[in-house]
Amino acid sequence: MAKPGRPGAARGKKGATVGSGGKGKDKLAGRGPTPKAEDRKNHKAYKAKQAENKHREATGVKRGEFLAPTARTAGTGGAGRTNSQRVAKAADQSEVLSGRNSVMEALRAKVPATALYLAQRIEMDDRVKEAITLANKRGIPVSEVTRPEIDRLTGFDSVHQGIALAVPPYKYSHPQEMLDVIISRGQTPLLVALDGITDPRNLGAIIRSIAAFGGQGVILPQRRSTGVTAAAWKTSAGAAARVPVALAANLTATLKEFKKRGLFVVGLDGDGDVTLPKFDLGTSPVVVVVGSEGKGLSRLVQETCDVVLSIPIARDTESLNAGIAASVVLYEISAARAATGRFIA
Repeated sequence: MAKPGRPGAARGKKGATVGSGGKGKDKLAGRGPTPKAEDRKNHKAYKAKQAENKHREATGVKRGEFLAPTARTAGTGGAGRTNSQRVAKAADQSEVLSGRNSVMEALRAKVPATALYLAQRIEMDDRVKEAITLANKRGIPVSEVTRPEIDRLTGFDSVHQGIALAVPPYKYSHPQEMLDVIISRGQTPLLVALDGITDPRNLGAIIRSIAAFGGQGVILPQRRSTGVTAAAWKTSAGAAARVPVALAANLTATLKEFKKRGLFVVGLDGDGDVTLPKFDLGTSPVVVVVGSEGKGLSRLVQETCDVVLSIPIARDTESLNAGIAASVVLYEISAARAATGRFIA
């Protein structure tokens, strides 16, 4: 009885048979190079590639252009987690919101969105149902994806709860073009420039105050500043859809250009040389500059200001939140303009 050997092994005497023509040599050729991971259907890289293609198809982003990376996700919806805050930003960055509360609140606030993603076999509670209803009313595509796909979109360490919302990049204005539009409307410019504000919620609150008190726009420096993220949209309560935001490559240079065009540059600082009650430029073309809560106005920006205002507060209070300080000054300016009939809603 023949002894069982390795499957496929040649039996009989060793060596090639004379006149065989190399019969069986194809068995020694192998299967060729190993396919790439993204081309093997059972590999996680293949699934990630398919999810990326589906995301690009839904958002209209072509290959080679920016696609929201997992490091820029926000609103994880998990207990003890905080929304990621982008400090260094570019005008073409987008983000992905995740978590049932975050997605539902963003849709309620009419945050611009390009796609709503739901995990397969997601548990349908009231928040998910409302998110689907709001997305359908606004014409936002709703896609059902696998758990691995939504993990990749939101970040593998996030608690997405089976739901995510793709938010497109905000379209910023140019500072000088924004001023041109204001002047063409016959309005008295009332702008706010932010110097080192990194919290998007502060930005959202300031945008809301600008809309409420007759302001016409915001100027952000291109570096070391927050941008108009989904968190800013939510805090603004929809005002971000009405108040344009401009990006300045160099904030100091932009303020100097504004001064040449007749605007007064007014900085806010706790050690300002003029207190708010004595401020008498409210009816003039003004750009109010708000500094960060920790460092205040940067040196070059402060030197550019025509006047630096301080807001009188109680002695046992250290300082005001940047958003609140801006609101107080904007209210005083709007009150002065209303008294002279120059307030334009």
